Amino acid sequence: MSDGQDLGITVTEIAPKDQPIGAPMETTAAFVGRALRGPLDSPILVHSFGEFRRRFGGFWPGSSLGSAVEQFFAHGGKQVYVIRVANNARGAMVCLPAERGVLVLKAIEPGSTEKIRAAVDYDGISKDHEDLFNLTLQRVAADSGLILDQEIYRRLNCHADKENYVEDVLVESSLVRVQGSAPGHRPAATGTDYIDHAQSGTDGLALSDYDLIGSASRGTGLFALNQVEQFDLLYFPPPELGRVPGPAAVLAAELYCRKRAAMLILDPPDEWAGAHDAIHGVREDGYADPDVLSYFPRARARDDEAAPPIAIGGAIAGLLCKLDRTHGPWEDLDQRGFTLNRNLMPAIHIDSNDAHLLIKEGLNVVAGHTPGHAVVCGSVTLARATQLSDKFSKLTTRRLCLMITNAIDRGTRWAVFQPNDSTVAQSIVNQVHSFMCALSDVGAFENNHFLVQCDAGLRRQPVDPDRGITILLAFHPAGSDETVSLTLHQSVSGCRVSTTAFAPVRAEVA
Repeated sequence: MSDGQDLGITVTEIAPKDQPIGAPMETTAAFVGRALRGPLDSPILVHSFGEFRRRFGGFWPGSSLGSAVEQFFAHGGKQVYVIRVANNARGAMVCLPAERGVLVLKAIEPGSTEKIRAAVDYDGISKDHEDLFNLTLQRVAADSGLILDQEIYRRLNCHADKENYVEDVLVESSLVRVQGSAPGHRPAATGTDYIDHAQSGTDGLALSDYDLIGSASRGTGLFALNQVEQFDLLYFPPPELGRVPGPAAVLAAELYCRKRAAMLILDPPDEWAGAHDAIHGVREDGYADPDVLSYFPRARARDDEAAPPIAIGGAIAGLLCKLDRTHGPWEDLDQRGFTLNRNLMPAIHIDSNDAHLLIKEGLNVVAGHTPGHAVVCGSVTLARATQLSDKFSKLTTRRLCLMITNAIDRGTRWAVFQPNDSTVAQSIVNQVHSFMCALSDVGAFENNHFLVQCDAGLRRQPVDPDRGITILLAFHPAGSDETVSLTLHQSVSGCRVSTTAFAPVRAEVA
């Protein structure tokens, strides 16, 4: 698996006390997978497929990440964090000969297409400073030879006790690091030529579950998202053709999404050949979580029906982002304007009886809707056979709850640093009430019904270092049969959300 690094302290911005709580302007997805090039274990926010292609290399037979990102933007997504992970990939190495040894530079970004070259000169360096040298580094496009990036370093030194020691300076480079020890003398000048890599990089092996999961302590794999303040949808594109992430990766992603208040999008295995296979498979897998969205069947290219079925988790993520931006997460995807692209069709025809059974098991159904178009219908989560199944088996209800709790969490963090008194409580109630009114005005709640309370100042906690405030919410999501009651406990260690059996007793009704 790939090497990681300690990313240090994460700084979280806190909204000012009097700032209104607002719903996020854009839903953000996060995709974790294998790519031709790009930084490892670092979330890069991408706004178009062209940007992804420039940074990560575009389509590649060794990974479905490129196809998933293309689907995402083609179906209405606007921004996605891309996290490149690898399994034993190696960076190219450039060797610069010196009088006593070799200065070896290793590319930071591993991969077979990462072409790095270097040049050494002594321009502007007097004969009295025979230990100094200038270094020029270039990243070159493997296909066209165009220079993509260039870095120039002046008056470097190969002695660790001297200023501008090469190993220390290149810690700031985005292209290379010094491999091993620096030679005892400066590298030889290369004249007008560049030295290409002596050892090519490699793309590594197919990803395992543990490459996708990574390490929480090193911030690698899935845990690279610790660097991100907020994301809403998580997706692992199939690591290779015909495969889906295994139980270890899915379980880790479920737990991480629960912690980060996000939804996980799960592709169906390629071997599910019909509705009964899917029903048996989802029961056998045992996934049962309100923060997981799955579907059946996969899609097929309309112009190549003999091709293998296509995973469309990226397309579903794009449609959900488009839905949130134009309507809101309390709306269903099964409506005009939210169909799959015309070149995609369901890989398997699902009749109405089977569709009903699949939805009951927590699988949304990809089905033909109008001629030439397919839709994702059902609007359910995998909250089957859980205590939360009654309230959060409906996808719209769960996503609305996540949007509300995330927004209130960000908007009320200021309160834990204030005196725990009734003034703070009233400020929070006013702040949250205004936010809920705004949602009610755009149709998020059935009959405009919601309640807000805050218990700050009602209990004395003078010796508790993790003191906090508790916000009580009750609301009736649009299209739902039930009222949802939530408790948000905001403290210096974070926000904890739980469901409650009873709504607040004092109504603050819009």
